[in-house]
Amino acid sequence: MTIDRILAPADVLVGLRAASKKALLEEMACRAASALGLAVETVLSALIRRETLGSTGIGDGIALPHARLEAVARPYGILARLRDPIEFDAVDDRPVDLVALLLLPTAAEGETLNALACVARRLRDPGAAAAMRGARDAAALHAAATGR
Repeated sequence: MTIDRILAPADVLVGLRAASKKALLEEMACRAASALGLAVETVLSALIRRETLGSTGIGDGIALPHARLEAVARPYGILARLRDPIEFDAVDDRPVDLVALLLLPTAAEGETLNALACVARRLRDPGAAAAMRGARDAAALHAAATGR
């Protein structure tokens, strides 16, 4: 699984504003629901349920909110670089400025299993994260995220 199979250029956002973790999840759930033809509440409730298990703030200013949904046929992602970092209850207590939302099929088959690991590995790479933070626009952020 490669990131460019999960993340379309149209699903990359630069300068997204969010006042809180809740507001960020709501905004990203709205965008994902619209792109996938799902109800916003379905996506948002799945993301919130996952966050109650433990924060998806993985450290170093990065969050990877994710959920499995029956209505999702293949991994889908949105990548956002926030205008201003926000508190996300991350494991290192640092605010988050890079957020990759992933929606995955409930049936964990083949490359679907690798989607979360693939995205996490890329975002945790210090060089890739620096390139994403320095990207001037959405196209450059997509290129940095996908390694192109």
